[in-house]
Amino acid sequence: MEGLEVTVLLGLTILVGTLIAPRVRLALPLVLVVFGLLLGFVPALREVQLPPETVLLLFLPVMLFWESLTTSLRSIRRDFRYILPMSTLLVVASAFAVAGVGVLFGMPWEIALILGAAVAPPDATAVAALGRLLPRRMFMKLKAESLTNDGTALVLYAIAVSLAVGGQVTPWSVTWTVLVSYVGGIAAGVVIALLGVLLLQRSNRTAVINVTMLLIPFSAFLVAELIHASGVLAVVVAGLIASYVSPRVTTASSRRQSDAVWPFGVFLLNGALFILIGLEVQYVVHEISAAMIGWLVLTSIAVWATLVVVRYLFQFFTGFFQRPATRPPRGLRARSRVVSTVAGMRGAVSLAIALSVPTSLAEGSSGRDEVVFVTAGVILLSLLVQGPLLPAVVRWARMPVDHAEQEEYELAERAISGAALSALDDLAAEHGIGQEVRDRVRSEGYQMLELANAKALAREQALVDAEARELDALLDAPDTTVPDAPASDALDDALGVGGVTDAVDGTTLQMIATSTDVDVLQRSPLVRHEEHTRLKLALLDRKREVLIGLRRSGTVDDIVVRRIAARLDLEQVRLQGIEEFD
Repeated sequence: MEGLEVTVLLGLTILVGTLIAPRVRLALPLVLVVFGLLLGFVPALREVQLPPETVLLLFLPVMLFWESLTTSLRSIRRDFRYILPMSTLLVVASAFAVAGVGVLFGMPWEIALILGAAVAPPDATAVAALGRLLPRRMFMKLKAESLTNDGTALVLYAIAVSLAVGGQVTPWSVTWTVLVSYVGGIAAGVVIALLGVLLLQRSNRTAVINVTMLLIPFSAFLVAELIHASGVLAVVVAGLIASYVSPRVTTASSRRQSDAVWPFGVFLLNGALFILIGLEVQYVVHEISAAMIGWLVLTSIAVWATLVVVRYLFQFFTGFFQRPATRPPRGLRARSRVVSTVAGMRGAVSLAIALSVPTSLAEGSSGRDEVVFVTAGVILLSLLVQGPLLPAVVRWARMPVDHAEQEEYELAERAISGAALSALDDLAAEHGIGQEVRDRVRSEGYQMLELANAKALAREQALVDAEARELDALLDAPDTTVPDAPASDALDDALGVGGVTDAVDGTTLQMIATSTDVDVLQRSPLVRHEEHTRLKLALLDRKREVLIGLRRSGTVDDIVVRRIAARLDLEQVRLQGIEEFD
């Protein structure tokens, strides 16, 4: 089929899958894989093949860069002792355990190691849709783990492919490969990110900024590949740096545009990958015998079970060497390990590695089909078993409700609002703002601060009421004098939401006619509007400074900063208008 036909067909399949998945209550990746399998019954579609290197060079940089931009640096620093062994040692242990299982099922050692490298790294994007069910800290640990475990898996993959094509591998060469991959990848990411920052500092045009941000992951991956280093680590490091410096070197308009485009692009790439894996499975099925299919299905089940067991055992044994600041109760630690094990699903990265396996390996070896089939089987088992099981496991684990993110959000909102009000008079004098506009903006600021305080108090009261209702239920003596209103109703009551206000009175807005008595040279509406805009923009800059200071001190998490910064950007775009392209 022609490239345009394939592109349209992939787009239509993603669209239909997106519409159907919520109706059938299945995960979208699973629906897309099934659609890929169905499309594979068409002989012409089964022949659709991407060049192996295209998958790694086109798909991975975009997906990893976006994950890096939306990852909490504070979480990485705080849980580094957990993330490091999980993203390196666990990947190696999983890969070799899977390779051992593959050898038991008759695979050549080199092909089995390639399979192990492909399925070893868990993918946080596979549980992104269910991330709200996990405690926030656990989800961020899983996401941070997935950023670096891909690099470890690709190093193993490169070594395994070298073995499969007949290359000479020695302990010294493996050590050198690992060293160059990690050090070179980190260096490449730092250099490209710094060059990108220098370019961003010299332009405030939205198009220039976003094209630069788009080039950063591909450039980092390219430079790392040229020096035989880890392109994954280069992209991740560049993304973390770009995320940290972005508020200072990009504009509100460019950030709003990129925040809309990047998630959509990653969504399309993920969808295309899951459809392609279904097509690949159909291709493999039609190329091998029926007896071989049964053998590969058993291998897939054995490999999936091995990955689950290894992940749990690794967490169990490494837990003795980790000393968190506050150790949770023993029972809670055991339940947390079970939740983390079930949440460690395989996804897009495993697909990309499997599809990137060279079509011809060592002479007489046809292991690519087996690797693709088993990888697809492991991913399907993850989606079919672990996906539906995860919500039930989270409920069983009775994990403590984590309100830290919401509390930090409320703290930051109050801090930046208070700082803006404190600096209002100085900023107004600096920008030559009249008293009328100054009072108007001050009133708006106090309303924002009161709203933030009311939201915090309402949330705390809702939590107290919920605990009281649970206690009444346990004592089998509910308080009938207090209706069981949901937390959202308590919040609405506290904020006055849902009441009839004077603003909604059914009157029709009319344009006020101009008058010759208006002094257009001094205090006209145009002048007041221009002063109001200048003062609001100055206050927004002040809020961003305080917000960045809270992030730098570690008081507020990067995710919270991103949420609040997005709101400030929207307000600035509303004041300045949308920048038009030439």
